[in-house]
Amino acid sequence: MYTNFVLANTQGYDNSQLNFQKCIIGGNWTMIVSFSIALICLMVTFQFEQHFTLHTQIFAHIATILFAGLFKIGYVLRCVGVHGLGYKVF
Repeated sequence: MYTNFVLANTQGYDNSQLNFQKCIIGGNWTMIVSFSIALICLMVTFQFEQHFTLHTQIFAHIATILFAGLFKIGYVLRCVGVHGLGYKVF
């Protein structure tokens, strides 16, 4: 249930359960994508800074903060879905 990335079978769910399931899937994908982009931005900012211009480094530094925030929003969305399905452990 926690590692869902696609809707496999929607026959056993009612409408509210289906919406919470979509919250879990959306939250999981948001966390994966934002973590990947934030990791790339961190690599540009700190690991390979000699290969990029100052403008690119500034953009990557700002994007790191934005995508870290988006990761947190994805986690909250996932927690809403898990809580809506009745789970107490996140």
